[in-house]
Amino acid sequence: MRLTDCLRDFKKVGELTKKYANFPDSYIKRSMEKVVWKTPQNNPRYLPRTVKKKKYHFSEHRPWSMPFSSQNNFGDLKPKAFLEPIKEWSIFKGDRVEILVGPDKGKQGIVGHVIQERNWVIVDGLNCEIDEVAHYKGHLSMVQMKEIPLLVTSEVSLVDPSDLQGCTIEWRFTESGDKVRVSSRSGKIIPIPSLAKQTYDYKTPNTYKEFEKDTTGDDIKKITFLPLLKTFEMDVMDEMDIKEDRVPAPTYWY
Repeated sequence: MRLTDCLRDFKKVGELTKKYANFPDSYIKRSMEKVVWKTPQNNPRYLPRTVKKKKYHFSEHRPWSMPFSSQNNFGDLKPKAFLEPIKEWSIFKGDRVEILVGPDKGKQGIVGHVIQERNWVIVDGLNCEIDEVAHYKGHLSMVQMKEIPLLVTSEVSLVDPSDLQGCTIEWRFTESGDKVRVSSRSGKIIPIPSLAKQTYDYKTPNTYKEFEKDTTGDDIKKITFLPLLKTFEMDVMDEMDIKEDRVPAPTYWY
């Protein structure tokens, strides 16, 4: 029997999604929350009670975006999304993959979007369908090509750069202790592309420019606390230059 998982709460938001957003977890949780009703605050006549949405339907939209919010209105019932749990995620943005299903079966493309909440990847320019954008009476419809997500477990496979063929991969450690992806067929290392480090704020961490409100690297490295073999009271006395001249009274134990 295949083990499955059901995405329903904030804890299931993918780590790659959080890294791309470069947002704190508290902001993502607050953006997803839909509070329907809660008791008045600072009123002793009411116990603290809050009614909010507990079940969310994840799609290709980011959890903090407006389309995600409109798809998860209170009272809307969505079908459950059962997923095959993945122990270690192995396909990242910028990887070359081969499509295994659909009209573009056998073609290779670059991953442009990773949706870890649904085990999906979107390949740029492949596995598309025609989506009607607008329709006016008596005029031609406006349509556009839209990429359809693919499952990473069964619908795409990573391409081995040594022979440009689809392969399965394993995570291994090098002699220096680095964790790398290795092709099971050829044994060649498949490096993680630089696009995998791209976030909403920068292309790569080295190209990011600090702004006025950013915490600089020098401030982070600055040591502001020195551990000492003193109690809190002794530390305060030293800072305020207080001398302890009192002599403790003798204590007897019987």
